[in-house]
This record gives sequence, structure tokens and C-alpha cells, in this order.
Amino acid sequence: MAIQVTDGNFDAEVLKSELPVLVDFWAPWCGPCRAMGPIIDELAGELADQVKVCKMNVDENSASPSRFGIRAIPTLILFKNGEVVDQTTGAVSKSSIKDMISKKA
Repeated sequence: MAIQVTDGNFDAEVLKSELPVLVDFWAPWCGPCRAMGPIIDELAGELADQVKVCKMNVDENSASPSRFGIRAIPTLILFKNGEVVDQTTGAVSKSSIKDMISKKA
């Protein structure tokens, strides 16, 4: 399962992580976000040794999405050493996400 992050623990869980971190910015009312949910959770289990996978509900947390310019959801951002290294918006395939991680993480 993906780790739920909030504005309160974002820096500790994401920016200061030893591993690269994939963050899924989503909301419960967003159909494509709900469709991506199981894929994100699968990746969290499959790639646990390579990348930390987190989810952030943008309805409950507004500071972090604003900080990273999230304008549409779902948005996936890959962080490495506290920096954004890749980003994609919209529903994407599991293989696309794996490719993003393998190229940048």
C-alpha cells in the first residue's frame, strides 16, 4: 500500500527520503484518480526496494500541491534527493509509471 502523506509530514516523508519517492496527487471525487489507485498500491508493493510510493489527497492538503504547481489531477511526481526529477498528469499505464521510475530513480 502507498503511504498517505499530508502537508504536515511531506518534507520528512518525501523530500528527506533516502529512496526516490513517487507521489500521487489525487482526490476521492476524481474518476481517473480512483482508477489509478490500485495501480499505485501495486507499484508500492512491487517496487518497495527501489522507490517509496506515496499518495496525497489534494482536498485535505493544499500547501504541498500549490508548492509544486499541481493544476490537474491525477498528477504523479517523482522526487529524488528532494528534487522533482519527473512528472506526469492524467491517467497513465502501470508500464509508463514503471518506465518513469526506472529511467529517473
